Amino acid sequence: MRKKSLLGFLAVLGCSMVSLGQMASPPPAKTPGDAINAPLSIAEREFVSAADAMPEDKYSFAPSTGEFKGVRTFAEQVKHVAAVNYVFGASILQEKPPVDTGEEKGPASVKSKAEIMKFLKDSFAYLHKAVDSITDKNQLDQVSLFGEMKLARLSVGSFSSAHVMDHYGQMVEYLRMNGIVPPASRQQNQ
Repeated sequence: MRKKSLLGFLAVLGCSMVSLGQMASPPPAKTPGDAINAPLSIAEREFVSAADAMPEDKYSFAPSTGEFKGVRTFAEQVKHVAAVNYVFGASILQEKPPVDTGEEKGPASVKSKAEIMKFLKDSFAYLHKAVDSITDKNQLDQVSLFGEMKLARLSVGSFSSAHVMDHYGQMVEYLRMNGIVPPASRQQNQ
């Protein structure tokens, strides 16, 4: 199991490094929020493009062959990431999430690909706003995450990118199982 997890992590890291090599460097960070927003923007671009690459008629896809009993569908993966983006942002800002997060599942009313994509993009905008609020003075303040967990505001911001990329790795598998090459893996025209 550890070998599979390590292999999956290395695959996601490799895709991220390819993406990093294909883009211009962000401006130097002036605040802790800037430093977190740079990798969060990379994760957002990878995740949103992968979510958009799946045709709407495949959004209900979930692997069923092998050890996949009870896994989320593609749509559920996307909605989960969006919902948790709101949870992370609300934790950083120390406020209630501005939308229904459906206990990390996203709102039941969000069903179509267009609705899910809007929910996702709006969640990243909210998370970026929250991360922007992290300063030298407040970065180590303890905030609540998922109820009882206490973490530094900076830790919540940092983990937000890792969470996105964890689910991005799963979505890449879903895309490939449906014969779709993830946008980050497609040959770039030079």
